[in-house]
Amino acid sequence: MPFVQIYLADHLSKKNKKDISTAVHHSLVNIFNVPVDDYFQVIHAMPAEDIVSPDSYFNVPHTNNLLYIRITAKTGRTVEMKKQLYQSIAAKIAATTPVSEDDVIIVLVENELADWSFGRGIAQMA
Repeated sequence: MPFVQIYLADHLSKKNKKDISTAVHHSLVNIFNVPVDDYFQVIHAMPAEDIVSPDSYFNVPHTNNLLYIRITAKTGRTVEMKKQLYQSIAAKIAATTPVSEDDVIIVLVENELADWSFGRGIAQMA
C-alpha cells in the first residue's frame, strides 16, 4: 500500500521517468513484500532550478539530476529492511538512468492502516 511521490527535473526523459518508477516499485515488491499490483505513484517533473539542495550533504555530492522520492507506507518495517530498500532503489535507478546513486534522496513516511482510503470514502483496511 505504499504511495510514492517522485520529484525530478523535467530534462529527464519519459523512459528515465518510467525506469525510476519501476526501480522504486520493484524494490518495494522485493524488500517490503508489497503486492505487484499495489502500484500507486505520482511523478512531479519540474525545472531543475526548482529542485533545491546544497552542492553536497553528508559528503555526498549532488548534481542537476537530483531527485526526491517520498514513500508513504504502513509502519512495521525494520531498520535493516529500510536500509536495503534505500540501497536497492538507488542502485536500480543508477543502473538504468543518468541519475547517480548520489542524486537519489529518499524520505519514508510511515502511518497506520486506518490512514488509507482506496476510494468511495471508505477506510478499507481499518
